[in-house]
Amino acid sequence: MAPRKFNNPFHGVVDMISEMNRISDSMSSLESGQAGDKERGYSDAWSPPTDILARGNDLVLRCEIAGVHEEGVSVSFNDGILSISGERHRDEDDVVYYTSERFMGTFRRRISLPEGVKEEDIEASYAEGLLEITVRGGANARGPKRITVRKRAPKRP
Repeated sequence: MAPRKFNNPFHGVVDMISEMNRISDSMSSLESGQAGDKERGYSDAWSPPTDILARGNDLVLRCEIAGVHEEGVSVSFNDGILSISGERHRDEDDVVYYTSERFMGTFRRRISLPEGVKEEDIEASYAEGLLEITVRGGANARGPKRITVRKRAPKRP
């Protein structure tokens, strides 16, 4: 039996700035070997790795935020944008790190959800370093509307 093939209506739902921050973070950590040394604020927050998938009719987002306490995570929804933010702290103050590859400080991720999603459709749970957000019925939402571009007659001088 051939796998079910469908058009991905969520292509491009990841906020471009968050994605660019994640790529920049990854590149700078490779160059310096010191990803976790710099405490970050909201303006240069790191972005947790995130999977977006369909489970039946639901849209599921999974953010990897190991080492963040549950009370240190915030999930909000406003004007079609799901915001995930929080902060990861070092537990030990009296140690010397020889290498540190985990990002510390503030993190944030903003993801555009499909049109028609309501706050009551969203639930979040957190266990073992994985934040899972389920958007009930979100996998059936319509994707972006395609606009037909027509050829225009050239202007005459």
